[in-house]
Amino acid sequence: MTVTQFIVPLRGSSTDRYRHYHVLERSVVTFFTIQYEAEIDGVWHEIVRYDSAHGRPHKDLVYPDGTEMKEEFFHYTNAEVLTFGQNDIRKNWKEYRRRYEKERRKRK
Repeated sequence: MTVTQFIVPLRGSSTDRYRHYHVLERSVVTFFTIQYEAEIDGVWHEIVRYDSAHGRPHKDLVYPDGTEMKEEFFHYTNAEVLTFGQNDIRKNWKEYRRRYEKERRKRK
């Protein structure tokens, strides 16, 4: 079993990053988490998470009140969703952050 984990700042930002974690057993990704986090008002907030918890790969879009919208990836492997999630976060993190901040403003 091999565990890989690291944190990557996004596009040189000190307030946006993604957290990567995966477990590899015999060349198969058995568990993973790819999570976009943003520092807002001095606190790190989880905004988007791709993971394999609950037995299958899925995406959770997290709202400021803690609720989550889940998108399941049926018929895809953990490795495929891990790669998809990493690419999605790298490409769309600014839009995810805008959505999250907009929701925060609505709730104040």
